[in-house]
Amino acid sequence: MESFSEMFDMVMKELEKEYSDTIYNLWFKDMVPVSMEDGNAVIAIKKFKGEIIEQKFMDGLVKAFENVLGFTVGIKFVPPDYEENGESENRYNYESSTFETFVVGSSNKFAHAAAQAVAANPGGAYNPLFIYGNSGLGKTHLMCAIKHEILKNNPKANIIFTQGETFTNDLVKHLAAKNMGAFHDKYRSADVLLVDDVQFIANKASTEEEFFYTFNALYQDGRQIVLSSDRPPKEMTTLEDRLRTRFENGLIADIQPPDLETRMAIIKRKAELMNFYLPDEVVQYTASHLKNNIRQLEGAVNKMQAFVSLRGMQMNLITAQAAIKDIMSENRPTPLTIEKIIDEVSRTFGVEKDIIKSKRRDANTTKARQISMYIISEVTGIPTKAIGEVFSGRDHSTVLYSIEEIKNKIQRDQSLKNTINEIIKNVQES
Repeated sequence: MESFSEMFDMVMKELEKEYSDTIYNLWFKDMVPVSMEDGNAVIAIKKFKGEIIEQKFMDGLVKAFENVLGFTVGIKFVPPDYEENGESENRYNYESSTFETFVVGSSNKFAHAAAQAVAANPGGAYNPLFIYGNSGLGKTHLMCAIKHEILKNNPKANIIFTQGETFTNDLVKHLAAKNMGAFHDKYRSADVLLVDDVQFIANKASTEEEFFYTFNALYQDGRQIVLSSDRPPKEMTTLEDRLRTRFENGLIADIQPPDLETRMAIIKRKAELMNFYLPDEVVQYTASHLKNNIRQLEGAVNKMQAFVSLRGMQMNLITAQAAIKDIMSENRPTPLTIEKIIDEVSRTFGVEKDIIKSKRRDANTTKARQISMYIISEVTGIPTKAIGEVFSGRDHSTVLYSIEEIKNKIQRDQSLKNTINEIIKNVQES
């Protein structure tokens, strides 16, 4: 179940790239992975949603599995009543994400030690603890490990583990219901607050204000706060200064891409957890070709295991080559790269992807659109006419103007240049 669950996360990311936010949130977001049985992916979802997916979106779902696995599987929907207590845990509650299963190397040793110190003495070691690094390097794993360790020592601890975007959505929901008292009670009563991808609260005035007061309330009561981000506080340029200074007031720990030895250890550990044998030459080949992202390493092991169990292939270098060829970032198809770029720009500047692609002309949207065009040109090298087609059919002269506009701006604005470079790096390493 563990390997299928992680494989399913990759499928969900494919669906997010393929469909609009509205379609994804309405029809796919509630799907829960159950198992892989007899070549069929078993998915729990409410009956009426499963029927709509079968009628309108089944081809896209099958294609998403094919993109991840490299071959076609059947889809079987079941009702969600298999879940304990009638509800599923959120995606952060991975039972395997503990300190024991975290592979420590030179690239993450400091962050690992800081996380252990916080888990051993919540509120008394480093508060807040701010962990940053590129996507897929183990930030969420460490936060899960902190949660597990604290609960092991104190099962009654009130721990809230959420995401920057989820905090915003929860705030909007309580504002609409005119029930901010319940919102305050929920977050300000936490013994430990862990917020993954906290950068997504930036540039959202109401969210930042509420988070500021929540942070202060917990901090003054000696409650532990742990935050993660894809960049350090000083590079969160759209974040309010009063929040940035509080984030910098504790301990900041970064996680860098793992070296070869650590990558090999991660692959071996993942295979051991799955009770799956990998020859040393396969481990070394995979670690040598996937260099920057732990999720890619674990995804490669998942795919190799799927090739062996579902297609009856032997585990050797040929199988490894077939499994990782679509994972390697340099082989990502251009359309997926474009969507990833727009997604990163959307998250960085707080503008919805569909709006960036639209014809809206307000200043913030125009800026995000021009930056998207510039990065697409730099990363993919596709013609300006093709770029224009992505953005509601704009002509090539508009695209050229946008690219030149950003080129000129980054010569004068070092902060903007750093932000764009960070987006490019995230796209290339994801």
